[in-house]
Amino acid sequence: MEGESAFVADSAAAGERLDQWLTARLGGDYSRSRVQALIREGAVRIGGVAVTEPKRKIAPGDRIVLAVPEPEPAEPEGEDIPLVVLFEDEHLIVIDKPAGLVVHPGSGNWTGTLVNALIHHCGASLSGIGGVRRPGIVHRLDKDTSGVMVAAKTDAAHRALSEAFADHGRSGDLERAYAALVWGVPPRSAGTIDAALGRSGRDRTKRAVVSEDRDDARHAVTHFTVESRYSIAAREDVAALVECRLETGRTHQIRVHMAHIGHPVIGDPEYGAAFRTKANRLPDPVKSLARDFPRQALHARLLSFRHPATGEDMTFETPLPPDMAELVAGFEGLSIKRRN
Repeated sequence: MEGESAFVADSAAAGERLDQWLTARLGGDYSRSRVQALIREGAVRIGGVAVTEPKRKIAPGDRIVLAVPEPEPAEPEGEDIPLVVLFEDEHLIVIDKPAGLVVHPGSGNWTGTLVNALIHHCGASLSGIGGVRRPGIVHRLDKDTSGVMVAAKTDAAHRALSEAFADHGRSGDLERAYAALVWGVPPRSAGTIDAALGRSGRDRTKRAVVSEDRDDARHAVTHFTVESRYSIAAREDVAALVECRLETGRTHQIRVHMAHIGHPVIGDPEYGAAFRTKANRLPDPVKSLARDFPRQALHARLLSFRHPATGEDMTFETPLPPDMAELVAGFEGLSIKRRN
């Protein structure tokens, strides 16, 4: 059942959960779990307003509209999206991902992703992952994080690289380093954040530091080094350029860990929003740069790994993209600056 369907709640519906009531109205066309997923995806409106909470109570007279999206294709298709290629051979490809590019197709982002771009760019050189001609994604960067990524072009390369990333370099040669511009300055010039991550209790799309005994807790370790600190007065540190190296690779790991120690990434809309007003304390023009920066100031600047076929040690490093470089330059221009 595609398209829109509208229902009006009668008096008997008072106090019922939205997901239960709507599942019953659909007469078996959808399971309750599918209805819950549609609600969370914003496919249900009450009184013209999207509702994303399945347990929302409904009232008599509520006009409930369900808009079921068209089915997405089983496999992504190639799209001519420009790529900055750092290295490519018959086994793998290394690219410098721009901010704003989603890595993998998913709900709401079936097109315009890195996978779509790689399918088009690599063409017949993709020998197939699991019998399908598509790139093997072995690690991801958030949509608004820029930097170095590697993708496999063969099943063998995919298996080897996946094992290396799963091991996180503990017994191999994998190395990943990120540049992050954060609010404030950590009290130590270097440190380790060892804190398990799990789903946030407030928003299922976000992560949070959680107790290690929780069912969804995942071990997470980030090592950081303060490279530069920026001040507007002799005793008022306002920001720092920090290098983060991953010992594990959890979703949003650096962003959550830095926020956890009180130094969220500048521009982070999910984990640093409460700090955005700190920009008002800065002099122009860095005030405007920091206040209006549209993404997390996080860049995957270094990736080292062993080539899965040749055994060669390979290292790729990219400079900060222009938007982040401009932001860092703004902080560099503050009247008082201290470097480690």
